[in-house]
Amino acid sequence: DKRMAEVIDHIGHVERKVDTDLFSAVVHHIVGQQISTKAQETIWQRMLSALGEVNAETVLAAGVSKLQSLGMTFRKAEYITDFAEKIRSGAFNLESVKHMSDAAIRELSSLKGIGVWTAEMILLFCMQRQDVLSCDDLAIQRGLRMVYHHRKIDRGLFEKYRRRFSPYGSVASLYPVSYTHLRAHETVL
Repeated sequence: DKRMAEVIDHIGHVERKVDTDLFSAVVHHIVGQQISTKAQETIWQRMLSALGEVNAETVLAAGVSKLQSLGMTFRKAEYITDFAEKIRSGAFNLESVKHMSDAAIRELSSLKGIGVWTAEMILLFCMQRQDVLSCDDLAIQRGLRMVYHHRKIDRGLFEKYRRRFSPYGSVASLYPVSYTHLRAHETVL
């Protein structure tokens, strides 16, 4: 894709954080839903300080009230402890999710507090899947509109881009978002 190639050349290599611990990645994503990145990191640092390590045992030992006291909502604390209990009891198998194809999205979104978008972000940023392009990600939508000069991108047009970028949808999802950030910064200057 000539236009995407221009954006990639303009931006250069994109660095991204990767959390390879699937349990902590799921918890981190639940914590971060519908709050700012700064608030997410504040709560995450509190969790790390309070729990030492974020795993099923430390989450269950803390309990809902302790987790809530770290700054998250009661519902998020419930989702996280429910997830930890499913891991401890064996009702949810993280190892099998690691080896699933796109079925991992369905499996992860079966958890309380995890929707399709969150599952896709876990595949992208934790499991490092190479072909994740989320139609429901507003930043990706905005980036594609800017890169390709569209007023709106409906599902059909988005699917056209998904097919075009496959099997490198993850790369294609990172660059339009980076492009919008770069353009916003250039506008400010």
